[in-house]
Amino acid sequence: MSRVSLSAAPGGAGDLAILDASSGAEVTLGELRSRAARVGALLAARGVRAGDRVTLRASNRVETAAALLSMLDRGVVAAPLHPRLSDREAEALRRDAEAAAHLDDGDLDEVVHPTNDLPMGSNDLAAMLYTSGSSGRPKGALLGHRALVASARASAENLGWTPTDRWLLALPLCHVGGLSVLTRCLLAGRPVVTLPRFDPDAVLDAVVRHRTTLVSVVPTMLHALLERDRGNALAGLRAVLVGGAALPLALREEAVARGVACVATYGLTEACSQVATQRPERPPRARDTVGAPLRGLRLRVADDEGAPARVGEVGRILIRGEAMMTGYRGAEPLGDAWFDTGDHGALGEDGELRVRGRRTDLIVTGGENVYPAEVEQCVAGHPDVEQALVFGVDDPVWGQRVAVLVVPRAGLDAEALRGWLRARLAGFKRPRLYAEVPAIPTLPSGKVDRRGALAAHRGALRAW
Repeated sequence: MSRVSLSAAPGGAGDLAILDASSGAEVTLGELRSRAARVGALLAARGVRAGDRVTLRASNRVETAAALLSMLDRGVVAAPLHPRLSDREAEALRRDAEAAAHLDDGDLDEVVHPTNDLPMGSNDLAAMLYTSGSSGRPKGALLGHRALVASARASAENLGWTPTDRWLLALPLCHVGGLSVLTRCLLAGRPVVTLPRFDPDAVLDAVVRHRTTLVSVVPTMLHALLERDRGNALAGLRAVLVGGAALPLALREEAVARGVACVATYGLTEACSQVATQRPERPPRARDTVGAPLRGLRLRVADDEGAPARVGEVGRILIRGEAMMTGYRGAEPLGDAWFDTGDHGALGEDGELRVRGRRTDLIVTGGENVYPAEVEQCVAGHPDVEQALVFGVDDPVWGQRVAVLVVPRAGLDAEALRGWLRARLAGFKRPRLYAEVPAIPTLPSGKVDRRGALAAHRGALRAW
């Protein structure tokens, strides 16, 4: 299959396609096709044709999945928006998308007349996903059918499928992590178990009650799950894929010690999700790796002049391949050019990738480069630290000073933590500004919000 196509999905009409974990309702492949056809009729009535863009602002539920699959089936370009956006933010993205139509939860509730008269087009464009906007203005990444299929196949080759696999969808469908779960399962003929939003107790209940075998999360979600998982339900999963941000070593080690098949992955919207991912059946040779590049994607690390970096040397992560986006809306097509991810990383002798973080997060203090992820790993490794966030604060003498926000466990001694860091980090890497906070702010995607954290807690920082 070269397209993401609900009509051509493997399996019979009576096979389970989606299980709604909130209600327990089971939707067969035939029923899902019927619901998708109703959405197709609604779009046709609004004059939507193949190649048009349609924005969709709706919660995670069966109807939303059916709407997305209906658009993909018919050559309509789906542009899902996060349901937690404010009306002003959503309206700005609708204008930017120049959409032919817009659907929301209310529209999906009113779809009642089954038909299937929206013509299938030859346009290869499948979706336009807006980047998270963690820095700067969100951009619409244009993803083709062939790219989504290539990404799903590469993921399947790395992860494999078993006859009993069920993938729990707790990530928003408007993000590439959520959409890719839907497309992978559709192409493989495996059921998706949906939740309206991430809730650690609901996730753990769904794992046990609905015999889920796979789940995708970001590190903050894994942290919350481990805190709540008193029955060690996560250990029963075949794999917990963790991406979206650097996976703290202490968090990974806690998961592994509890028997959780924790699989680190590195990906981005522009590559239809995964770029490099560990294999679940093989423990990583190095604790900080995110695995090797998946088939169909080429990856290289370059210095600031574009020359290849040496093995182990940190540089710019560049990628290209069949799973890449067509380009950004309003910009020149990407073609076969190398795409600069905006991330720093290094390739080891084993060919596996170590990610050091966003280049925009890089701290330059006294002429020395400090990677926040490295310092966060060290701080979070202290037994009395729950979470840590590191960023740079402008300084007239040093250029920037390293600052850390710490979510403490009971009994944390700040001076003892300083001694811990002194024994493990070079002087220029050690935080000079410090504050204890009750929680680290996150974006709607679940990723850490560095800009929001700095704005919220700058006044609490003190010299350390």
